[in-house]
Amino acid sequence: MKIGFLQQHNTADPVKNIERLCDGIRDLAHQGAELIVLQELHNSLYFCQVEDVDNFDLAEPIPGPSTNLYGQLAKECGIVLVTSLFERRSAGLYHNTAVVFEKDGTIAGKYRKMHIPDDPGYYEKFYFTPGDLGFHPIQTSVGRLGVLVCWDQWYPEAARLMALQGAELLIYPTAIGYDPNDTPEEQQRQRRAWQTVMRGHAVANGLPVVAVNRVGEEVSQHSSLNTQQFWGTSFVCGPQGEILYEASGEEEERTIVDIDMKRSEQVRRWWPFLRDRRIDSYGDITRRFIDD
Repeated sequence: MKIGFLQQHNTADPVKNIERLCDGIRDLAHQGAELIVLQELHNSLYFCQVEDVDNFDLAEPIPGPSTNLYGQLAKECGIVLVTSLFERRSAGLYHNTAVVFEKDGTIAGKYRKMHIPDDPGYYEKFYFTPGDLGFHPIQTSVGRLGVLVCWDQWYPEAARLMALQGAELLIYPTAIGYDPNDTPEEQQRQRRAWQTVMRGHAVANGLPVVAVNRVGEEVSQHSSLNTQQFWGTSFVCGPQGEILYEASGEEEERTIVDIDMKRSEQVRRWWPFLRDRRIDSYGDITRRFIDD
């Protein structure tokens, strides 16, 4: 399957961001992409750098203006499209939601981000209610997609639950970058850990992984003191964690990666991890911590 992704540097102008995304999607489709994946919250700046109630104005209903636009674009291009939107579910109730469009422009399914971080520069708990749709793959014409979002990528439970329900591909729209207070060495340790944990999910579940990150410096509209340097390096790996493609750490990219979707079957025959799971002994996994 030919998978395209857009690693983009966003600005404070959502209209321009969306125009550039649409141009990139059309270009990738023209090059033969069957599935295209966008980065997390791709319409705007990453607004979670600060806590400000005015940022809720960026949210919109699903279905709504963005789903109409991206649905029409998916139909025009004849692609399956994975988007990441700020969902307004009701007054005071918002989600970080991935929406997947089928080739005919209809919504194939959606996933609401389950794990919500709250760290300096990533104040997402202020904005997003944890997802309530669970971990379920989305059936599309190109396969069953295990779509998760950013902070979910650190949790092996999420990837495993997707795999156990027949996901054929794990997908992570992402917005992650460097803490400017960290040393260059620590910054690179964190970036490599980010990549390593998802490659581990690929290996443990025998599935390819697609992770699409933002890139470049984004300055908050509220204060020039609030900046985030996203580390890019979007990547695609195979079911043994092998890197098939890694994007730049500084530049925007639009890329197509060809994945052999049949390889997972062979890898799982060599490494039958699902066969050998001791499901009779994992009851404590649902406990927060084991004190006794």
